[in-house]
Amino acid sequence: MKNKKPLGFGEFVALMAMMMALAALSTDVMLPALSDIGSDLAVQGENSTQLIVSFLFLGLAIGQIVYGPLSDSIGRKRSIYLGYAVFILGCLISMFSSNFTIMLVGRLLQGIGIAGPRSVTMALVRDQYEGRQMARVMSFVMMVFILVPIIAPSFGQAILIFASWRAIFGVLLVLALITAFWFAIRQPETLPVDRRIAFSVKRIWMGVREVFADRIALGYTIGAGLISGAFMGYLNSAQQIFQNQYGLGEKFPLYFSIVAISLGGASFLNGRLVMRFGMRVLSNWAVQILVLLSGGFALLGFFHAGNPSLPVLMIYLMSSFFCVGILFGNMNSLAMEPLGHIAGVGAAVVGSLSTFISVPIGIVIGQSYNNTILPLVIGFAILSTLSLLTMRWAEKKVTIS
Repeated sequence: MKNKKPLGFGEFVALMAMMMALAALSTDVMLPALSDIGSDLAVQGENSTQLIVSFLFLGLAIGQIVYGPLSDSIGRKRSIYLGYAVFILGCLISMFSSNFTIMLVGRLLQGIGIAGPRSVTMALVRDQYEGRQMARVMSFVMMVFILVPIIAPSFGQAILIFASWRAIFGVLLVLALITAFWFAIRQPETLPVDRRIAFSVKRIWMGVREVFADRIALGYTIGAGLISGAFMGYLNSAQQIFQNQYGLGEKFPLYFSIVAISLGGASFLNGRLVMRFGMRVLSNWAVQILVLLSGGFALLGFFHAGNPSLPVLMIYLMSSFFCVGILFGNMNSLAMEPLGHIAGVGAAVVGSLSTFISVPIGIVIGQSYNNTILPLVIGFAILSTLSLLTMRWAEKKVTIS
């Protein structure tokens, strides 16, 4: 069934947001179940269960470099269909896994699969919007993407009340089918046949070279990867920090959600402010505040032996993640701004490179967890500072707009 009429702004944003949100849901709905999975699959070392989160992102990094160029060749819709098929296969493997290795294989496939909808969505947006209007769309899309963590851990916790952790993968499978059906019947193809380019490894390499040759694209891609690495470190260690270190138990989803509200609120506000102040100005403000917050809290953390009071920690997390929420949509849009003529491969390189940067950083932060918040906060301080320096380099000789 082909729908030639473009979607209205509201439905388009909602559909793109839901497609991207499935990646966030696949991550955060698992967090309350990490301990149960580790116990059932005889995982050695409590920090090792964090790999269930990290391998999904590793799959994302691998998948994104393929789906963008593929979407330039066979169209946006077919590429997204392929991604959904791989994601569903990964859900089935994880659901029926009998050991931790099989679980990680399933999570890797889920990541490779969901990279299709997640990365090609950026190209779909770039096909139809540009400049500040694109940043506005991406901000609202990212708002839903970031708001998913508000309900995802509670959703996962609710599933665990009535069923085992394996049911979580069944729910993800059903949601993937629903979203794919909505996309199939409502979203028209945005890349006409006469604009398609044959798939080739050479073209991917040329896209990589173009991104590396453009100061704005490369600088903001690296900056986004650094900030995402800090965020991934938080995702990896959040369950242990809240449930174990602070003894919150089943209250963990509530506190995780409160932090996520700060992220979502920032993205919503950014969608309004970006039309007035511009992407670069907002990004510079946000990253400078993040540097000051994280540096100051790292000193406070040392003073309290890595265990500040829970209210103080929540104030820091909510303030810092408000800055992260401003940065997410803007930095990706800034990286894509010079790449409109290669939207598919550009989205692939930007998304894949930033994720390849963030995955090892997030793993290092998570595996460094030592029953204190110091590895996380020090990571945020260092990475936000590096991101600021990278942005300064990217903006050199560029007029702030």
